[in-house]
Amino acid sequence: MQTGLEDQLGLYQKRIPIFTRSVKGRFRRFKTSVLVLAYAIYFLLPWLPWSRLDAPAQAVLFDLPGRRFLLFGLTVYPQDVIWLALLLFIAAILLFFVTGLVGRAFCGYFCFQTLWTDFFIWIEHKIQGERPARVRLYRQPWDREKVLKVGGTHALWMLASLWTGLTFIFYFAYAPQLLLDFFSGQAAAAAYITVGILTLSTYVAAGLMREQICTYVCPYGRFQSVMYEPETLAVHYDARRGEATHGRAAARAGQRTLAERHEKGLGDCVDCGLCVQVCPVGIDIRDGLQYKCISCGLCIDACNTIMDSFSFPRGLIRYDSEKNLASPTPAAPKLQWKRLKTIGYGVALVLMTAYLGYSVATRGNFDRAVNQIRQPLYVVLSNGDIRNRYQIRITNKAGQAQTYVISARGIPAAALDLGNFSEITIKPGHSALVQASVWLPLAVAVQTQHFELRITPLGKSVEARSEIVRFDAPGKRP
Repeated sequence: MQTGLEDQLGLYQKRIPIFTRSVKGRFRRFKTSVLVLAYAIYFLLPWLPWSRLDAPAQAVLFDLPGRRFLLFGLTVYPQDVIWLALLLFIAAILLFFVTGLVGRAFCGYFCFQTLWTDFFIWIEHKIQGERPARVRLYRQPWDREKVLKVGGTHALWMLASLWTGLTFIFYFAYAPQLLLDFFSGQAAAAAYITVGILTLSTYVAAGLMREQICTYVCPYGRFQSVMYEPETLAVHYDARRGEATHGRAAARAGQRTLAERHEKGLGDCVDCGLCVQVCPVGIDIRDGLQYKCISCGLCIDACNTIMDSFSFPRGLIRYDSEKNLASPTPAAPKLQWKRLKTIGYGVALVLMTAYLGYSVATRGNFDRAVNQIRQPLYVVLSNGDIRNRYQIRITNKAGQAQTYVISARGIPAAALDLGNFSEITIKPGHSALVQASVWLPLAVAVQTQHFELRITPLGKSVEARSEIVRFDAPGKRP
């Protein structure tokens, strides 16, 4: 009786524990460097001091009650949402650009799931030992040794998960005070709920599910093939070299040197299985490119170690492109960026990054908008004067309260009526509306097409902003 493919695989495969072996090499060193840098930024940034006049001395603070993000010397308000849109666009284009060049490098080195899983595996290795010891511990019955080692591993996982959740909320309040309030029971309920959710999710994702997050939860591994091209560099096994005519074989007597193996038609792969043992997602790269592969390069380090031990050339497993591997005589792998799609991504990335930098660098300390009230366009007063009305909105983007003075140019000074608002003080991150009226005699009104409204922060004339507005009167075309 033949079993269907669906019955063989199913939609969800029961997890088979993966016990990775430690490996040394340039890709492992790079992964470790990225992990240390990422953890230093994430866990230490909330504790970095930064002098502020109206907020806690914290370099990065997401001040939700104040409706602002404090990023070192930059204050970001909801009115700056265009920056968030630009950042998301840049992140997406960067992801496509990098994937087109080097495949899933983001997954292998920079993804949060990869970083936390790496750290959890490191904890497991330190407590339970190298791969053979962990496999033996997994298979042995529950005894004192297993309880202590497995229990200690999970306890440290939970502690790391708890500190991950705590660090997240430290970005939303003054970290030293929030830490004290949290453990004294005085923090807000939202803090405990957030930490609880993040602790549990981090523990499950990095400790229990690991590669299943990449396989079943994360969508990136599924749609990555859309962004791959024949020229994309990815982790590949050189099957032509590794299998030769009669396939791979162990390095037994009579087949230890390249000459002996080539004489018998054997490939360079000695079938040690080390590339599988170091893989964090448990795949065999020799089976070809697979969607589960996160391009971390650890199998390259493992294979190069074995090749060095036998004095074989390195690169049996390497970053290479399908196009190069398929050629009769593969050349040395290299980035092939001279493609229309890649160049397009690069140009878009440069332009959007430059625009974001320009927008941040040239942003003033306040925004203004002047709208003419057009119902009615004008009012003819009993003495024959013409009145136009305007609505002025001022948003203070500075880090402290600011007083603004509104004046007019191109009309008589007495023509501008601001009611009781000769000056207006606005708190940081807040906006204010000012209703203004302009009264002009009919003869002057007919001759006045436009005039200038000028908004000046008190004592900061160099930061003054102007708006040219229209003045309507009888006989003018709207």
